[in-house]
Amino acid sequence: MRITLLTYGSRGDVEPFVGLGVGFMRAGHGVRMAAPAGFEQLVTSHGIDFIGLPGDPARLVQELVDKAGRNYLRMIRVMSKFVVPLAVGVLDRANLACENTELIIHSFLLTNAGHEIAREKGVHDFSAQFFPVFTPTTEFPGIVFPDLPLGNLYRRLTHEFITQTYWQGSRFLYQWIRRSNSHLPPLTGWPFAVRSDRRTPILYAFSPCVLPPPADWGEDAHVTGYWFMDDPDWRPPQNLLDFLDTGSPPIAFAFGSTLTRNPERMAKTIREALALSGQRAVIVGKENHFNDPPDTVLQLDSAPYRWLFARMSAVVHHGGAGTTGAGLQAGVPNIITPFTSDQPFWGHRVHTLGAGPKPIPAKKLTTQTLAESILAAVSDQDMRARAKAIGVQIRAEDGVARTVDIIHRYVEAGA
Repeated sequence: MRITLLTYGSRGDVEPFVGLGVGFMRAGHGVRMAAPAGFEQLVTSHGIDFIGLPGDPARLVQELVDKAGRNYLRMIRVMSKFVVPLAVGVLDRANLACENTELIIHSFLLTNAGHEIAREKGVHDFSAQFFPVFTPTTEFPGIVFPDLPLGNLYRRLTHEFITQTYWQGSRFLYQWIRRSNSHLPPLTGWPFAVRSDRRTPILYAFSPCVLPPPADWGEDAHVTGYWFMDDPDWRPPQNLLDFLDTGSPPIAFAFGSTLTRNPERMAKTIREALALSGQRAVIVGKENHFNDPPDTVLQLDSAPYRWLFARMSAVVHHGGAGTTGAGLQAGVPNIITPFTSDQPFWGHRVHTLGAGPKPIPAKKLTTQTLAESILAAVSDQDMRARAKAIGVQIRAEDGVARTVDIIHRYVEAGA
């Protein structure tokens, strides 16, 4: 079977698709991926055919952090402003990636595009999501809403609000773009409409032990487990091995593609919190590097999170879905400082599971609050035991294999 994967966003939106693509190839399928052009080497190094999409997703992430924060309407505004100038180029390249395909799997920002291409070609399509969206439930509110004591109706309405603003907003923008690009086909309908004759199944790429599927989700919503990407060619640098061997397990700081507008302040806060808590640290990413690091701090431009986190005593990160998965899989406490999007949701979820301290919103991060969270993460034995137990559960899962099996069952059933 020829399978096309369509994704757009930061590295956290691409890596899981690489892991899934490798899983499909091992099962004997041909795989092509369309993703932002800057990820070509990441994708092709795993043997996956690649079609580059225009635009710089790092700029989108920065805009979400600086201008949207945790406000959903501002998130939609920022994403819309970013998407409109690129839309035609992205759609044309996505269509190219889907030539001769037999199945399409699409991510959040390409939900409508992937669905419409699949309908036009008469092939199966699946929605891949890294956070719970487009499936209302009464068990928890939508990802950008607080869990207020307002009952089940409130929770369900928050999900409906997110869905409707996404659908109506994207439909309006698409129709506006189509006025001057008549070659684009019309939208046929919302992929997840209850009464649709072609409802798109959703694949939620997170662990059921982190977020069990709610009882009121339909049979077309599947919590598969995480889609981890392996990097068999990576070798740890000698200075990292030496650092790990010369003291107690350190704390990892990894904020991924989420950049703060004031990296100097963040670096100062991290440095002072480490001194106050008396902990060693590995800091991943250039943005939060110290100018003159002490001997207790090692700075790396990059490192595979799953390899690194497993050797830490705790991890501090932004709460992106993929980083949260890697942090929980490591079996150590996760300290989350959310900036935007789904990050507050995962921060709250980790704390609810008992696998980390209460999340600290990035705007409220101080030396004192960070130091207190670090001390709790390294000394709270109940928290450490809970994090370890969750790690064991996640390591026993194979989200990629489960997803491949789900796809096979749909195709064989002709659904």
